[in-house]
Amino acid sequence: MYFEPYDIIVVGAGHAGCEAAAAAANMGSKVLLVTMDLRLFASMSCNPAMGGIAKGQIVREIDAMGGYSGIVSDRTMIQFRMLNKSKGPAMWSPRCQSDKMMFSAEWRGMLEKTPNVDFWQDTVIGILVDGDQVKGVKTMMGGEIESKAVVLTNGTFLNGLIHIGEQHFSGGRMGEVASHGISEQLKELGFEVKRLKTGTPVRIDGRTIDFSKLIEQKGDDEVVGFSYTEPFRIGKQRSCWIAHTSLKVHETLRKGFKYSPMFNGRIQGVGPRYCPSIEDKIERFAGKDSHQLFVEPEGWTTEEYYLNGFSSSLPDYIQYEALRQIEGFENAKIYRPGYAIEYDYFPPEQLHHSLETRLVHGLYFAGQINGTTGYEEAACQGMMAGINASLVLQDKQPLVLSRTEAYIGVLIDDLITKGVDEPYRMFTSRAEYRILLRQDNADARLTELSYQLGLAKEDRYQKYLMKRQKVEEIKSFLNETYAYSDEINGLLEQNGSSRIEQKTKLSYLLLRPQIGLSDMIGVLSSLERYRESDRFTKECLEEAEIQIKYDSYIQKENELAEKLNRLEYIKLPKDFDYHTIQSLSYECREKLNRYKPETLGQASRISGISPADINVLAIFLGR
Repeated sequence: MYFEPYDIIVVGAGHAGCEAAAAAANMGSKVLLVTMDLRLFASMSCNPAMGGIAKGQIVREIDAMGGYSGIVSDRTMIQFRMLNKSKGPAMWSPRCQSDKMMFSAEWRGMLEKTPNVDFWQDTVIGILVDGDQVKGVKTMMGGEIESKAVVLTNGTFLNGLIHIGEQHFSGGRMGEVASHGISEQLKELGFEVKRLKTGTPVRIDGRTIDFSKLIEQKGDDEVVGFSYTEPFRIGKQRSCWIAHTSLKVHETLRKGFKYSPMFNGRIQGVGPRYCPSIEDKIERFAGKDSHQLFVEPEGWTTEEYYLNGFSSSLPDYIQYEALRQIEGFENAKIYRPGYAIEYDYFPPEQLHHSLETRLVHGLYFAGQINGTTGYEEAACQGMMAGINASLVLQDKQPLVLSRTEAYIGVLIDDLITKGVDEPYRMFTSRAEYRILLRQDNADARLTELSYQLGLAKEDRYQKYLMKRQKVEEIKSFLNETYAYSDEINGLLEQNGSSRIEQKTKLSYLLLRPQIGLSDMIGVLSSLERYRESDRFTKECLEEAEIQIKYDSYIQKENELAEKLNRLEYIKLPKDFDYHTIQSLSYECREKLNRYKPETLGQASRISGISPADINVLAIFLGR
């Protein structure tokens, strides 16, 4: 087979690979997406959902940067919820259940409509390297395809090994073959390779579940969605359900512990701490009599259900027996058992912040190959790898988002400067400046940048400008308009807030934690214009309220972020031997020589490097 040379080859069509291909192609690069199965694009191999705590913020950031994940999620969702609404806006996180078959089909359709993307079904078994420069890939069919850059997004397929009780066999996912050859070649080139593991639960036939014994969890009445670009439409929603394990279930599961590959040492890889298997939860939280489970539908037209919280690698008959002892599942039948999968990853300290490898120029890693877990974490890495590969080919500086700009920046900086010893999952607690990094303002943070890169198109950019103008108009109105005691005191008393004795600006009243803008719209004639608002105006009202209500906190975080950013501008010399600076601690010298941080800010976030070491470095640099 003859192939013309490509600018960028993306290996793997998971969430990372799809976003990498989309970003690179939309920036003008000629892209080839190579995958083992053209029927599976952005496959939801674990739970059929997008977003969640901190993950929803990432999906909105991807959308603001011109990525496709938010649009695909909106078009294929079957339920939507905004999590943490009882907390402050920094914690609000959008999440949706998706129709997983529609999700994959929609991704394929969007990529096929994207100019500059070609597709090839094959297995990549190695990369072509000339010295320290990537030159393309080698495939199982014998093809050698040339390119200027390669993005590896192999997920769990690199030497993947599936475990069910005492049974284990090669596989990247259930029913799909593993990929061999790439890890071995990269190891020969000097890359460090390690193992991680993840798992998934049984899939259940919904026709055999007694939902009358479960707790129904409906979607929100107001569906916001993820994308800033498309008017969102959804009619009905499918419910999720809540179930619980019991001591009897735990006792049954314990019978299989002696066959567990996790407990008897057959699995060497470390699993995700925050998404443990059910046997791990029983062992770790031995004092708990019950664990909560979420029963999630996998689509509009299927009866397949995902039992979130019941991941297991125990023998299939133990899983089945324990499942039938959960209330509501007494007659349950399953489509397939849960399993654990062990796979290769490459410690991400071997990357630059652009996600290009340090050892081979033009080679980029994105997704689970870097030690992360989750669709959203993978997708944003793929997008950034695609962007940066394209920028380098255009002789431009790579794009590195800071920790103050995006959760994406937090994630990549954590990977590069701290590394991983277990699958990395994003949480709001990982971001120091989460009041700045809210889900509602991702477009304000990133659309301008995306537009400059050529990712955000003109219509998207104009919509952002319209929103920014509308928010400022609302804020000005609230700062200039007064409420009078006779029309507002009833609401204040009802909400447990003190009365006013003289006219008061609406913006000042919004500073009270008990009072929201929607409350005032309901009673004040001056706000009557906003009572029947469309989705766009509602978004602008919410954004204006947040900016007013949390203004002092936002200002404080901006000041702290500015101090941090000063360190980011101080560059460290490349290929410098830090052992020559004897006034640094030995641990600091070891860490700096290993990680080779590019800025003083990055150095300050490496575990084991103290503020005193940073001061020494600053003096050394003449600062």
